[in-house]
Amino acid sequence: MKAITLTFWPCSAVLTVLGGVLVMFAMTLSIPLIFALIFQETTIELFLQSIAICAATGMALIALFRGSKKEMIPRDGFMLVVLVWGVLPAFGGLPLMLHIEGLSFTDAYFESVSALTTTGATVIEGLDHLPISINVWRHFMVLLGGMGILVLTVAILPILGVGGSQIYKAETPGPMKEEKLTPRISETARGLWLVYFAISLACWLGYWAAGMSWWDGFMHMCSTMGLGGFSAYDASFAYFDSPAIEIVAIIFMTLAGVNFALYFIAWRNRSARVIWTNLEARSYFYLMLASVLGISVFLYVKGVYDDPLTALRYAAFNVVSIATTTGYASTDYAQWPIFAPIYMLLLCGIATCAGSTGGGIKMIRLILILKQARNELIRIVHPRAVVPVKFGRSIIEPAVLQSILGFLVVYLLAICLGTLVLLFTGLDPVTAFTAVIASINNTGPGLGEVGPAGNYKGLSDLQTWVCSSLMLLGRLELMSVLVLFVPHFWRH
Repeated sequence: MKAITLTFWPCSAVLTVLGGVLVMFAMTLSIPLIFALIFQETTIELFLQSIAICAATGMALIALFRGSKKEMIPRDGFMLVVLVWGVLPAFGGLPLMLHIEGLSFTDAYFESVSALTTTGATVIEGLDHLPISINVWRHFMVLLGGMGILVLTVAILPILGVGGSQIYKAETPGPMKEEKLTPRISETARGLWLVYFAISLACWLGYWAAGMSWWDGFMHMCSTMGLGGFSAYDASFAYFDSPAIEIVAIIFMTLAGVNFALYFIAWRNRSARVIWTNLEARSYFYLMLASVLGISVFLYVKGVYDDPLTALRYAAFNVVSIATTTGYASTDYAQWPIFAPIYMLLLCGIATCAGSTGGGIKMIRLILILKQARNELIRIVHPRAVVPVKFGRSIIEPAVLQSILGFLVVYLLAICLGTLVLLFTGLDPVTAFTAVIASINNTGPGLGEVGPAGNYKGLSDLQTWVCSSLMLLGRLELMSVLVLFVPHFWRH
């Protein structure tokens, strides 16, 4: 007698792939399990339980829906992206719930969402006392989320008999997603991951050479390359108080804020020139340099630090950390004159490049919208002038500019609505607004109660779910999620 399958369901192909993703996610839990075995920790059993639950759920979905051979259409790609990023945190939070006494599902889900979306906000106190394997899992989820679990999945989707191009399009950040680095989408995904892991290995070795233990180096490499900002210590990078370690972090946070496709092209062409000639990357580097120098001078002039080199040290680390949406802290920058932390939070929304592991609206959108604004001013003076928007030598299609305008409108509305909801629930204005900014831009720390010296533990369940939702919206760049609520989406 043949096993019963549910291939007649319209979303059977999506659920089959979701099952495959869960099985692979279960396999990634073997990384913290290895650390638990090395350090002989008591967490071995809970990781085995988590692996079993996650793998069993995935295999059950595959068994029920495996008969589908349907190639996914665009709608299926968006559905799968939202499902994966909504479901995986529930399984990612399992080890945390099983180990940390009193940790609710809401808080465990928040912590896992924060890791997978590379946000870096936390509700856990006493990080210094957690088992190494638990901290490794928190950090490793950031590494996985950095380039997107879906990009990794695309590389092996042919094994499941389902194409991956629509997933890659829905998952990839940035306004222009049609360009392929290689003829096959799976080769593109594998190429990006090879570059990602090569730079990650260099980061790990850099931390070790600067004085970190090999396990601390591994964990902080994960959250540096993912621009997630998790640390194994409550004091974050202030725990190390090492200029050498901070320099390594600054270098690799900056590198991770660049479009990884440029690294792939540079490696393939055996020339780094493509990186500097790229307008977005060049603008990113200029903005980072100007911001670091500007804030360091500001801190020195305001008397926050008596020595200009000390001002440069703290400005460089914390400005780069927040601007790249990493969220590390080497000092409580919330105590600086208010201009500095507010400026840093504004940077986190615009600085990083599309195709990087950072959050926010991305530098390319800022460049294009400023060019469009300039052209509108020209048209006021010369109404009949035809002035196309160019990016480098390419003319940007009006449809791309319209999509950027639509994205920015939704982005601002989401910030306003999220802030109003948090204000309605009783949060003070500074905490509410900055928590929304930090969540939707996948940055982590805000100001007030959720500042660098605090965390999100004090939020109510409703407030925590609002921030979790904003993190997911920001990671998937809003439209990939909100399109599911458009009636026309389901009619085609």
